[in-house]
Amino acid sequence: MCDDFAGYKAGFEKGMTEIGCMAHARRKFFDLHVAKKSQLAKQAMHSISGLYEVERQARDMSDEDRWRIRQEKAAPIITTLYDWMLAQRDLVHNGLATAKALDYSLKRRAALTRYLDDGAVPIDNNQVENQIRPWALWRSNWLFAGSLRSGKRAAAIMSLIQSARMNGHDPYA
Repeated sequence: MCDDFAGYKAGFEKGMTEIGCMAHARRKFFDLHVAKKSQLAKQAMHSISGLYEVERQARDMSDEDRWRIRQEKAAPIITTLYDWMLAQRDLVHNGLATAKALDYSLKRRAALTRYLDDGAVPIDNNQVENQIRPWALWRSNWLFAGSLRSGKRAAAIMSLIQSARMNGHDPYA
């Protein structure tokens, strides 16, 4: 699951399956709405929030039950959303911020809707991004670890801490 970073394209060409992050698609419309007070962006965000409501309902379900509710409730929302985006795109001039927001989702439709096919696949990669955010924020500070050996040691310790957290352990204990 990823955004549109070009570095991932080689993996897709070698057979990796691309799964898009709906949060990244939503963010394009959010940024457009903040910058331009776009009603089109507001409508897109409203539809996407419907998808997240389905995910809230399915949060504690088994993968199979989550797949079923996605097919029943989320798939029609996505179909309507993409039909609407295609119609809107025909009305918007190339190069405008609105066109760019629409194009991001339209060009990635297959990847962004792939989560519907598997109840184990999340709608977005927010959980992973939240896990790595502290490390990304401090990345520039760690350039000054002192030596290559110290940097490797810091990386090993950070990996242990995150692995402990992800497995429900208190790393400090």
